Amino acid sequence: MLYPTTTITLKNGRQATFRSPRKEDAAELLNYLRQTAEETDFVLRYPDEITMTVEQEESFIERINQSTNNYMILCLVDGRHAGNCSMQFHDKRKVRHRGEVAIALVKEFWGMGIGTFMFEEMIRIAQEQGKTQLELGMVDGNERGLALYRKMGFREYGRLPNAFHLKDGSMRDEILMVREL
Repeated sequence: MLYPTTTITLKNGRQATFRSPRKEDAAELLNYLRQTAEETDFVLRYPDEITMTVEQEESFIERINQSTNNYMILCLVDGRHAGNCSMQFHDKRKVRHRGEVAIALVKEFWGMGIGTFMFEEMIRIAQEQGKTQLELGMVDGNERGLALYRKMGFREYGRLPNAFHLKDGSMRDEILMVREL
């Protein structure tokens, strides 16, 4: 699904543009994925696990934009990729009321209001689509993320023990969260 281009003023006065990804964003999206994976242990992959080619990422972007069950919203600040969020709706009748969300921001852009705006938009879109529940999973220890998710109305409903095995050998739980719409 396509998201219309929207511009907002961030907490620091800079302008942020939100829009659907385009094929020409593919190389920068891959760089962004590697950067966010390098900056924090709170995303699912390590940088060396991001092995998609630009062509594969272009195909992925096309599928997202043509899908009736998926959204991706990019955030650009001063022409730089600051973050993105995605939302996937289920298509089976028994679970069609649910959606899964994910978000990641480049560390430089944390605390500027980007995450809040992205969640507000994902919630609005889900409601317009008639969804009644959004879900996410997060890595235990991500206190900034947890604060944002709670602020946006998500609550913890369970944990998957030792869901993440980090390079240093430590294990982290996955915190499962839900927001009724």
